[in-house]
Amino acid sequence: MATPEEQLQTMISNMPEKTGKSLEDWHSILSTTDLKKHGEIMKLLKGEHGVTHGFANTISQLFLKPELLSPKKEPGDDADAKLLKGKEGLSEIFSRTKSLFEAINGEVEFSYKATYISLRTPKKQFAILQPSTKTRVDVGLNLKGVDPDGIVEPAGSWNAMVSHRVKLTDPGQVTKDLSGWFQRAYDANI
Repeated sequence: MATPEEQLQTMISNMPEKTGKSLEDWHSILSTTDLKKHGEIMKLLKGEHGVTHGFANTISQLFLKPELLSPKKEPGDDADAKLLKGKEGLSEIFSRTKSLFEAINGEVEFSYKATYISLRTPKKQFAILQPSTKTRVDVGLNLKGVDPDGIVEPAGSWNAMVSHRVKLTDPGQVTKDLSGWFQRAYDANI
């Protein structure tokens, strides 16, 4: 299934064939008007130019908000640095743990929140990665019905979104065994 960004690019690519003009041509035409509202632009495109509703909507939105065409900044180093602000001493533990999630066999979405990363399968959240204190990174796993073992403990009242918790205070704790727990949580939530 195409992403919204891919769908938009398809619309833009098909625009000359379907409307007779490229997006740039339509924006040039609209620049000569003093129209500033989406509905007014839609009425002009559909009425005077015979553009179908879907293309008129796309042209209007991109004319009024050209920033929608800017490539989205991928979460990564900047977002990680923001999460680690004031907790920079955790960067090695954090990056090693994040790389285990990146290595999971399956499609993992990293959804950055204010204080943590929500890790999702295509269907739902299966884990969280959170630099909790200046000395600890917490990992929450959604593994209902699975007994905790080793450094994997019950989440308790720490976070209601997950059933298990791992407290990481040393890079040496980020092991292949931990990777197995991450894959297990992923597989349980697809």
